[in-house]
Amino acid sequence: MTNNVAPVAKKIRKELVIHNDIRVDEYYWMNDREDPEVIAHLEKENSYYEALTSHTTDFQNLLFEEMKARIKEDDSSVPYKKNGYWYVTRYEKGKEYPIYSRHKGTLEAPEEIMFDCNVLAEGHDFFNLGGIAISPDNKLAVFGIDTVSRRQYTVQIKNLETGEVYSDKIENTTGGAVWANDNKTMFYSKKDPVTLRSDKIYRHILGTKTEEDQLVFHEEDETFGTFVYRTKSKKFLVIGSYSTLTSEYRILNADTPYADFEVFSPRKRGLEYSIAHYEESFYVLTNKDKARNFKLMKVGEKNTSSENWKEFIPHREDVLLEDIDIFKDYYVLSERENGLNNLKITRWDTAESYYLPFDNETYTAYVSTNPEFDTEILRYGYNSMTTPSSVIDFNMRTKEKVVMKEQEVLGGAFKKENYTSERIWATARDGVKIPMSIVYHKDTEINGQTPILQYAYGSYGSTIDPYFSTIRLSLLDRGFVYALAHIRGGQYLGRQWYDDGKLLKKKNTFTDFVDCSKYLIDNNYTSAQHLYAMGGSAGGLLMGAIVNMAPELYNGVIAAVPFVDVVTTMLDDSIPLTTGEYDEWGNPNEKEYYDYMKSYSPYDNVKVQDYPNMLVTTGLHDSQVQYFEPAKWVAKLRDLKTDDNLLLFDINMDAGHGGASGRFESLKEVAKEYAFILDLEGKINR
Repeated sequence: MTNNVAPVAKKIRKELVIHNDIRVDEYYWMNDREDPEVIAHLEKENSYYEALTSHTTDFQNLLFEEMKARIKEDDSSVPYKKNGYWYVTRYEKGKEYPIYSRHKGTLEAPEEIMFDCNVLAEGHDFFNLGGIAISPDNKLAVFGIDTVSRRQYTVQIKNLETGEVYSDKIENTTGGAVWANDNKTMFYSKKDPVTLRSDKIYRHILGTKTEEDQLVFHEEDETFGTFVYRTKSKKFLVIGSYSTLTSEYRILNADTPYADFEVFSPRKRGLEYSIAHYEESFYVLTNKDKARNFKLMKVGEKNTSSENWKEFIPHREDVLLEDIDIFKDYYVLSERENGLNNLKITRWDTAESYYLPFDNETYTAYVSTNPEFDTEILRYGYNSMTTPSSVIDFNMRTKEKVVMKEQEVLGGAFKKENYTSERIWATARDGVKIPMSIVYHKDTEINGQTPILQYAYGSYGSTIDPYFSTIRLSLLDRGFVYALAHIRGGQYLGRQWYDDGKLLKKKNTFTDFVDCSKYLIDNNYTSAQHLYAMGGSAGGLLMGAIVNMAPELYNGVIAAVPFVDVVTTMLDDSIPLTTGEYDEWGNPNEKEYYDYMKSYSPYDNVKVQDYPNMLVTTGLHDSQVQYFEPAKWVAKLRDLKTDDNLLLFDINMDAGHGGASGRFESLKEVAKEYAFILDLEGKINR
């Protein structure tokens, strides 16, 4: 039954006291997922959403079919070679999930299907297969399955020769495992069942009971998570421990899996490093000695602690060093300068060093899958806001490049020359220049009537590069401009860009977004009647902050799985992610951080004022941002807002943080979001 009367949530006064400050949370009762009243309220919200959007249902279906029609259904990945086999991921027409297969020796060899996820997903509303790792002798595969969408995977082992899936089942893991060189010992990470923090590494021996698995490492610091992997050289197993600002590694020769892992270099607060192994040395990417944008150092296999590291590539103020990939004769550096990706190729014997040429300002380039060590081929990916994704094999010796695959955009209507992209710079209120990457159809007239969807993330130093999207064409072809704002809190302009958008400078993230919006309006790209904003997760926090700060700038806002109850969540150390987040947001148990956080937390700052049209989405089983944050926020907005604008709340009762798991099912969620803003623009019949 649908209902077009907005749900009114009951209020139960709950006082939250800390630092002699009282916050009143009248919707705290929504925190209980098992409470029938909570479920009933969420179902009312869904009924209200359905009632108010029923006139767009046909248009949503049209958008869904349009988006789906651009995607090659029977698609497959570019094969990559590893340890004598070619591995392929492919899709079949009409099916939602991938099929993982391989060919021995050459691609002409018979296909061996390792996993058909369409079969494995039967009977599950959500399905995700992760962490496939093949044993060194190519006979066994370890894999993880999540059917709830809380990122808690059950690990199992399959014999690829017989097809048998062994009875060993390891619950509540991160999904992956790594093999030692003996083909029978593997290491995996388990999660704390309450916080879902990855905190323990175990050793499992094939054929033994999983309850007998030996704990080899316990990360007891609740602000750290842990993981395990094998170096590309195959010589070492590595346990990593990480927090936002600090890292530490332990190493073990992969030939001796029953020995003890040894600390590579002990953790020091604020010291970040990662390691790659080549010949008799480790190469260490680190911010040691105040190298804010990171540098590369080198150390032998013995005595690996930081006082023995020697500089290999020095720190540069204007270049962020993001990664190193190691091959037998070459190493490849991934760098970022003035926001743009660069790939630098150097021979180990220093006979040659050069950059790959890229000629655009709104592109993304990245090193792709390169598991083989003894090869002169570098596989990398490239796309821009107007150019579909390409996978390119580049011969580092001859400099020949072969485009192995360019993403096909089906339907016959797409031509890259029909779209224009550019990078523009807005000036923030403190004088800093903020870049935006924008894209639009060349026939779109830019003026005060032009609709713009402005998107950003802006947290954790996570950089959203300007990328191509077949889905986005449904907006561009209807006259929308898409603007990606590279605001502080990301790392687009180097590590300083991140540092200036977190902790006690977090508000820069929000004001940068608002100032980008003002720039678009002031420079006649659009007007407040035609400007839309969108963000998800920590980007949903951004949406919550901007609608409190500058609601008059936007006609519509989409907040997907938004992190909006910052103070309460950061004070609850039983929630997944919380304690590991203190370096990002601050620890509200300290008054300075509490006061600052409270001053921008969207839920705490909802006030009596007009708000834009809003669509809020969540998943009942979300482990990253709990469903009750947006549920409480929407209830409070309904109570206090003074306008008649739409406030819609769409709850996926089956899924978690990433939404639906099927390849096309997730498009239905995008179709809902696009229909919301296209309806506000009066464009749902086109």
